[in-house]
Amino acid sequence: MPIMNGLEWTFDTVSAKYEKLRPGYTEELYKKIFDYITIDRSSDVVEVGIGGGQATLPILKTGCALTAIEYGENFSKLCEEKFKEYKRFSVITNKFENVSFPDCKYDLVYSASAFHWVPEDIGYSKVYAMLKSGGAFARFANHPYRDKGNLVLSDEIDKLYSKYYYNYYGIDIKSEKEYSEAQAVRSAQIAEKYGFTDIRHALFYRTRTFSAKEYIELLGTYSDHIAIEETIRTEFFSKIEEAIHQYGGSFTLYDTIDLQLARKP
Repeated sequence: MPIMNGLEWTFDTVSAKYEKLRPGYTEELYKKIFDYITIDRSSDVVEVGIGGGQATLPILKTGCALTAIEYGENFSKLCEEKFKEYKRFSVITNKFENVSFPDCKYDLVYSASAFHWVPEDIGYSKVYAMLKSGGAFARFANHPYRDKGNLVLSDEIDKLYSKYYYNYYGIDIKSEKEYSEAQAVRSAQIAEKYGFTDIRHALFYRTRTFSAKEYIELLGTYSDHIAIEETIRTEFFSKIEEAIHQYGGSFTLYDTIDLQLARKP
């Protein structure tokens, strides 16, 4: 999404709220990863863009040595404290593309809802060089879709996005679509261009229901929303909160989580 280019900094301004409100990932997703690649105490792993550590604990529990890369200083400090009991965990505060890693060292490189910030050619080529032969790259992300069980509320929120969000960014209104199997396939196939093999993908589903206040707090962790001028953003969020109260009092997100797996031959 072009709006998001250059907005990496925004997440670090709300690191504590992000860590609290952003969801983790399903047990089934980690099972799929561990069925694809064995990770244990002998494994070296890199996580690209740890954020608030939503995707970290299941990997750490394998006993592996895990190095996280994180652009935001606040996130780095938060995760160092959060995972301090794991002595084989460390954080490098920098952009992934700016850090030098040894070639052919790592068993797994993974990234959760963060790899889209890395230029594709740099990111995939770098991961490929870092991995051992037989090593795996796991890329996954959550794609929330607004409440399809309350169409009146969704229509009202669409009107508010038209007035406050699309006008602010000066872009055409785009209808939201639920993340699809075809999109997952296209994303998975990117790895083939960079020499990866044994490419697979999987989709996982869940719902999350929020009060009006909780949903506004969640919106305050999205980079493109944080970057809206404060006065406009405050009014925008207030109107969304009013709409949720008016049309049912709660808001449900329908999440599709896509997982892409690829192996270095």
